[in-house]
Amino acid sequence: MATSKFGYDIRFFIFRAFYLQRKPYLCTSVCKNQMIMRSLITLIALVATIATASAREIYPLNDGWEFFFKSENTSDNARIVTLPHSWNTDPLAGVNFNETTGNYLREIYIPEEWSSKRLFVKFYGAQSVTDLFLNGAHVGEHRGGSTAFAFEITPYIRFGMDNTLHAIVSNNFRSDVLPVSTDQNLYGGLYREVELIVTDEMAISPLYYGTDGVLCRPSRVDKERVEGEIEVHLLSDSKSDASLHLEIHNAKGKVIYSRSVRLMDNQQEAYIPFLFEKPQLWSPATPNLYTVTVRLQNDVIRDIVQIRTGFRQLTIDNETGWIAINGHPHRMHGVVLAHDNALGGILTQDDLNEDLHLAKEMGATAIRSLLQPHPQYLYQRCDETGMLCWIDLPMQRAPFIGDVAYYSTASFESNGIEQLREIVLQNLNHPSVFTWGIFSRLVARGDNLLNYVRQLNNETKLLDPTRPTVACSDQDGPINFITDLIVWRQDVGWQRGATSDVTLWRNQLQQNWSHLRSAVSYGGEGFLGMSARAPQLQQRSNLPTEERQTRFHEAYSRQLDADSLFWGTWVENMYEYGSARRPYSLNGLGLVTLDRREKKDAYYLYRALWNKEMKTVHLAARRDRLRYRNEQSFTIYSSEENPLLLINDDTIGLHQISPAIYLSDTIQLQGQAQIRVSAGGVGDGVTIQVGNALRPQMRQGLR
Repeated sequence: MATSKFGYDIRFFIFRAFYLQRKPYLCTSVCKNQMIMRSLITLIALVATIATASAREIYPLNDGWEFFFKSENTSDNARIVTLPHSWNTDPLAGVNFNETTGNYLREIYIPEEWSSKRLFVKFYGAQSVTDLFLNGAHVGEHRGGSTAFAFEITPYIRFGMDNTLHAIVSNNFRSDVLPVSTDQNLYGGLYREVELIVTDEMAISPLYYGTDGVLCRPSRVDKERVEGEIEVHLLSDSKSDASLHLEIHNAKGKVIYSRSVRLMDNQQEAYIPFLFEKPQLWSPATPNLYTVTVRLQNDVIRDIVQIRTGFRQLTIDNETGWIAINGHPHRMHGVVLAHDNALGGILTQDDLNEDLHLAKEMGATAIRSLLQPHPQYLYQRCDETGMLCWIDLPMQRAPFIGDVAYYSTASFESNGIEQLREIVLQNLNHPSVFTWGIFSRLVARGDNLLNYVRQLNNETKLLDPTRPTVACSDQDGPINFITDLIVWRQDVGWQRGATSDVTLWRNQLQQNWSHLRSAVSYGGEGFLGMSARAPQLQQRSNLPTEERQTRFHEAYSRQLDADSLFWGTWVENMYEYGSARRPYSLNGLGLVTLDRREKKDAYYLYRALWNKEMKTVHLAARRDRLRYRNEQSFTIYSSEENPLLLINDDTIGLHQISPAIYLSDTIQLQGQAQIRVSAGGVGDGVTIQVGNALRPQMRQGLR
């Protein structure tokens, strides 16, 4: 937000002056919008020059874009869109999911007053390859759909005139842009925000791998002191005669540390040491944050950048193999998050808040950003709320025989390294991020892949030696010994064997590989409306019904959830996600539906197990209201002891079969039955219809 030195929002004065003087011009036509924007940016420039001397200004460029597909050949029928924008808005489009190339055009008037400035366009996410042109000149290309990137446009600007921005975005498959194997929909377009950054010729760089140019690198963190250095990347002229001034503020706004360093001429990087005592450390229980302000100045202030961060000691406990935060081991209850909802891949701040709220309500203490990073806002909220984060590099193998997850080409490998650097550096300042995911479910075929995974792991350790690396694996072999942590993706009992076999696997792991720092990840699809109790589905035991998903999670949670061998349990997935490559155009692993409206039974199972602050009593299979068998039993998930089950006001015996899971006696029912369960002042219930007489009616109705 552009603000004056008095702290007022400049845009308020701009809008007031603009509205009062040019009210007759307010309309929706493109030409008048361009006239309005020209006057608006001129006013912005004049007010900003008066109010803030030479400090940077940031202006959103989200409105007024003309969009058309490359296949349309012309912009005559272009649509006016506001960013974020995607040409895929239906996750369930199936074969109609659009992998193509789109054009985004926008006129922007650059005032003559900015001729001594440097200008940058920053994109916070464009799926997947973006080329930017200004006035017909190629400014640059970015390959990768989930990270921010910026281009300097100063050399191509016509000051005092209209300028044409043209972004060409493609989400077509390319063998040199990760990911090359995924079942997640990659929603094409400028699906995150875009902004214009205006700086002095001497500035903190917006170009350093899409970061703000300020990185916090602590070297010692404990309850006695915090020390380290602030890494600053610069754009400076040959005679800078400037200094950097650092201030660190606590949550109350008090300056707890300050320091200035002189810059040499044409210096591109600077490191400012810091040290302060008795810090308020960040942890999931006490997510304390600090504000770091870096000011570039000589005779006047040239640039200011602020970041928020927290300080915590992150180690691996030698006895348990668990992640230790400030010396305290944490066994994680994690959920895996994809990147869309029922409206596609554009996730607003409200969407991200809701996703985080539901995960915390279920009792999750950690999230995994599957395949690629989420918007920065999610990690900011995790910083503030104490949720731990695992962020993946898009190095993944999807379960399709036609996919190749790794191409042994220079262009593929360089793109992986480039995206890795962007992911790590853009998220380095977030204390909630505890690990970097190097790969997921790769099949190690040949030395080239192993060597490349080692290269990725080594590069990550160079970029950030303070966090461990992790991989998710469902294969044996040396690929599992590269990262610091390993998460075993287990599904025995889903397509093969029995769920009880997972205990045999666990015992073998304990016997042979207990020295590995292991966690476990699991999940199975379960679609609402597909009931295993329906007569015509009884013989098809492999259908992904909700009941089958529920039984799978019951068995795995009973055998693995509290096992001290594992530093964490990761449930796949928190939410369903769109997958045009799957039969239903949907990956049904989620515990919550794609539209976030329905929580499946397994959601309540984990809420009863994990959330110790919220009372949970849930009657499983409550969606199955028509049951043709007279013999019935009921499963209850309860965080409260001794739940009471009533059927038509008769008390039915319950047996606790594992933590939070209760099973009723089998009873004979006929006709309508009212089922109620309660404990600790909360309850659940449903009315069902039971009897063999229903069977032919159901068959007839379902034909």
